[in-house]
Amino acid sequence: MPPSSSPDHVEVDTPPPGQDDGDSAYGDDGDSSASTSLRSSILRYEWKHGRRYHAYQAGKYNFPNDEREQDRLDMIHHVYYRCLNDRLFLAPVDPNAGLRVLDVGTGTGLWAIHLGDDYPNAAEIVGNDLSPIQPTWCPPNVRFIVDDVELEWAEPHPYDLIHCRYMAGAIKDWPGLARQMYENLKPGGWVELQESANTLYSQDGSLAKDNPMVKMMEGLMEACEKIGRTLDPAPSMEGWLRDAGFVNVKVETFKLPVGSWPKDLRLKEIGTLLGINFTEGVEAFTAALFADVLGWSKEEITVLNAGVRNTVKKGDVHALFDFLVITGQRPE
Repeated sequence: MPPSSSPDHVEVDTPPPGQDDGDSAYGDDGDSSASTSLRSSILRYEWKHGRRYHAYQAGKYNFPNDEREQDRLDMIHHVYYRCLNDRLFLAPVDPNAGLRVLDVGTGTGLWAIHLGDDYPNAAEIVGNDLSPIQPTWCPPNVRFIVDDVELEWAEPHPYDLIHCRYMAGAIKDWPGLARQMYENLKPGGWVELQESANTLYSQDGSLAKDNPMVKMMEGLMEACEKIGRTLDPAPSMEGWLRDAGFVNVKVETFKLPVGSWPKDLRLKEIGTLLGINFTEGVEAFTAALFADVLGWSKEEITVLNAGVRNTVKKGDVHALFDFLVITGQRPE
C-alpha cells in the first residue's frame, strides 16, 4: 500500500563528481493534437505578449491556452498523478458504480479522459472550462462544455463527485464556488480540491529570499491579489468547504520538489518535470500578470525569466511546494 502522503523530509540526491544532472531532462516544446468543433465565436482567441489567450469571458484567466501551454498542462497532470501515488483522486468513491463526475476548470481535459479510461462504467464525466481546447476524441462517457463556473452553472444536474484542481489565480469568489459545488452535489456526494500552497521553501536553507523563483512567485501573488484572484487559495480551502456545509472534511499534504535533486525516484521524476514546468513555463506565468498588472517592462520580465531558468538548471537549490488535497462530503 503506497503512503497516503509525502515524507516529512525529502532527501537530496548527490550526483557522482563530474556528472551534470541539470540540463539533460529539458527538451523542446512539442505539438499538441487538441482540437475542437465548438462554434467559431468561442475560437476568436485573444493574442498578446506573443501568446494566445481564451476569448470567452476574456481576462478572467491570465495564462495562455495555446499549444505550448497545453503541453505544459498535460505534464502537470502527470506530476499530480505521480504525486498521489498514481491516483486521480482521494475521495472515497467508486466512479464505476454509475457515478456522475464534474471536473471544474478541466483545461486540456486530461484528468477527465484519464478517469473515463480507468472507470468505463462511470455514468458521465463532464469537464468544463473557459477554453474549448479539449480533444474531440475521448472515452464515450466523457464530454466537455465551455462554461464560467463562477456564473450560474449551465448544467444544474447533481453530481456524485466534483473535482477541482490547479485553479489558483483563476477564481474570484472561492467561498461562492464552494457553495455552488455543495448545491450541485447529490446528498452524500463528495468534493475534492487539489492545489499547491504557493509559497516556495527549502528544508536545508538552500532557497534564499532573493532567489528568482521566490521573486517570481511573490510577483505572481501580488498581481493576482490586485485582480482579486488569489494565487494561494489552498491554505483556506478547508475552511471554505466547512463554511459551505461540507462534513467529513479532510486535508492531506504531499511534497512537490522543483528540480531533479530528490533521492527518492518518484520525487525525482516529479521534481524533474516541475523543473521543466519552471524553465519552459515561466514565460506563460509572467507575460500578462507582470506586464499588464504589475507594470514591469519587457526587459525586466526577460531578466527575471532568465534568472528562474538558470536557477532551476543549476540544481543547487532544493525548493519545495506543499500540495494539498482537500475532500469533503455533502451530508446524506
